[in-house]
Amino acid sequence: MTFFSGFSLRNEAALFEEYLGEWRQNPYVVAGFSYGAIKAAEYVSHTRKRVDRLLLLSPAYFLGRPKAFKKAQKIHYRKDPEAYLETFLKNAAFPSSLDLKPFLGPSSFEDLESLLDYPWPDTLFETLDEKGVKVETFLGGRDRIVDASAAHDFFRRHTTSYLFKPFGHLLR
Repeated sequence: MTFFSGFSLRNEAALFEEYLGEWRQNPYVVAGFSYGAIKAAEYVSHTRKRVDRLLLLSPAYFLGRPKAFKKAQKIHYRKDPEAYLETFLKNAAFPSSLDLKPFLGPSSFEDLESLLDYPWPDTLFETLDEKGVKVETFLGGRDRIVDASAAHDFFRRHTTSYLFKPFGHLLR
């Protein structure tokens, strides 16, 4: 399995063992968490390698968010990246109290901008369908990063989408 990490994270695939367990040894599965879901979907749509299944774990979905929200996120990150990431990690972990600092990786303003503005084009899903890739989306109903209800409405039009109401962004 190929795994793509979320914004400012690395090596967090172990946090999703419940979802990835049976697929971890399968070379034809690609998965991504949050921002990594965008990177995973783009990778699968462009690769010539065989991919049978794509797992999108709490995909970064901000299509319904106002421009003012996105602008505020960018301003806060530029002003104080450390403080921004501390708040981000707490919100990502909610409702659990899991400390995500051991998984902290590099981040950049460009990455934040890319995930906030990603359009999730219909053509992406058409390409995945044409390639025969089965896509599954997993969302937590208490997510403090994305609007899980709006994301679920969107992704269930294109994928098999699961909404776990008591869970947050980390799907716990």
